[in-house]
Amino acid sequence: MPKKTADDDPLAPLTLAVGQEELLLDRAVQQVVAAARAADADTDVRDLTPDQLQPGTLAELTSPSLFAERKVVVVRNAQDLSADTVKDVKAYLGSPAEEITLVLLHAGGAKGKGLLDAARKAGAREVACPKMTKPADRLAFTRGEFRALGRSATPEACQALVDAIGSDLRELASAVTQLAADVEGTIDEAVVGRYYTGRAEASSFTVADRAVEGRTAEALEALRWSLATGVAPVLITSALAQGVRAIGKLSGARGGRPADLARELGMPPWKIDRVRQQMRGWTPDGVSVALRAVAEADAGVKGGGDDPEYALEKAVVTIARAARSRGRG
Repeated sequence: MPKKTADDDPLAPLTLAVGQEELLLDRAVQQVVAAARAADADTDVRDLTPDQLQPGTLAELTSPSLFAERKVVVVRNAQDLSADTVKDVKAYLGSPAEEITLVLLHAGGAKGKGLLDAARKAGAREVACPKMTKPADRLAFTRGEFRALGRSATPEACQALVDAIGSDLRELASAVTQLAADVEGTIDEAVVGRYYTGRAEASSFTVADRAVEGRTAEALEALRWSLATGVAPVLITSALAQGVRAIGKLSGARGGRPADLARELGMPPWKIDRVRQQMRGWTPDGVSVALRAVAEADAGVKGGGDDPEYALEKAVVTIARAARSRGRG
């Protein structure tokens, strides 16, 4: 049985792209196609969906040619292949054809797991394409995009871009490419703000930042703009909760360097500095009041009240007032 290869050669006989992130799946295909066409400009590329790959089709596509042409065969949604076609693919994995690269795109779940296991046992070169559901994953992706383009961007700039663009990786990648093409030198938060002002200002995190800083009027303005541009109320309550919890965590932590506190509290070091600036007017009682306000707003936007907008406005005002509680004695 062939061992799983650690070689990352895109021209390996079999590439297995596993996950549900469309951008990463497409990039895995593009990398193989680019490598094949660099080796042979006349490479024939066949990009197939499960309904196009019937029993016998793979054998036709991979049969020896008089011209010995290089070929890339891409099979999308391989987890949806019929049982008979899966048998064909498994048989092919045992004796792959020369000059042919097979690329299987698989969602990675329980469906079609037999084919996934067979490809791994056959020594497939594997590319992980997981759905990036966590903000931290999208932040790491954004940093990686800048690095891949040979550009430097500050942590605050990367965070501002993720806050502004949201969860769409294609849009994030496109935004990084645009900034890298248009801006010379290090890309900072001010640059991102200039390019994505409307979206950045609509960010739920902008609402939270202004509220925990005690800037009531600006927080309410950001809130109204967010709601007007379609930001879901539940995202705003989530951002408010994160902002207040960060204040509470840091106020309860022992003093120390940002790097040490970052490890202890699970925050990036740059965020420690930002939260330290935001927490100046806060008291423990203020944090408790703000957390209760967030919980009430959360219930209000999830069906516990008739007016989500009012519930959010009330929470923002309460949080901003709590942020100035130290000065009121």
